[in-house]
Amino acid sequence: MSHKLSREDLYSLEEYAEIRPEYRARVMQHKKSRRLPIGPNAALYFEDRLTMQYQIQEMLRIERIFEANGIQEELDAYNPLIPDGSNWKATFMMEYSDEEERRQQLARLLGIEKHIWMQVADFARVTPIADEDLEREDEEKTSSVHFLRFELAPEMVEAVRKGAAISAGIDHSHYTYSVDPIPQDVRDSLAKDLA
Repeated sequence: MSHKLSREDLYSLEEYAEIRPEYRARVMQHKKSRRLPIGPNAALYFEDRLTMQYQIQEMLRIERIFEANGIQEELDAYNPLIPDGSNWKATFMMEYSDEEERRQQLARLLGIEKHIWMQVADFARVTPIADEDLEREDEEKTSSVHFLRFELAPEMVEAVRKGAAISAGIDHSHYTYSVDPIPQDVRDSLAKDLA
């Protein structure tokens, strides 16, 4: 079974308009167990088929896209963010409400995406492959948003499926926090991403 979305999986703009309130409520409920705060200003938002379908449906709605090639462009943009059975994919966000503070912190936190980790039980920490197709930082500052892929070894996948604890953290010199273990609802949600 393919984890990727195709045009057949999507609602037409008209269908989506009718079901959107219930659909959106279901996705928002689902997303609660997909968000993992790490410290006061960072969070991982784990993506999956449902979160990406919602993202695509919303983009099609906002942009009023109904032509085949436009729909395919959205599918091509978001499908890579769906986990494929041996990994977790997440949008990482640095969250500062004050713009000036955000600017200062992003300058201090250069390279933070390379210091994020996840760990299954006592296995080695897994650091993510970040922003595979995108340039997200420059010499002065990092981006406030990064796309991450945590690739797991088969024995880690097996351990998670058998109920092993998962922990996560960031060990950047200016931002060091960990969550050990991550909340059970998030752990259980992430276990479903693994084939």
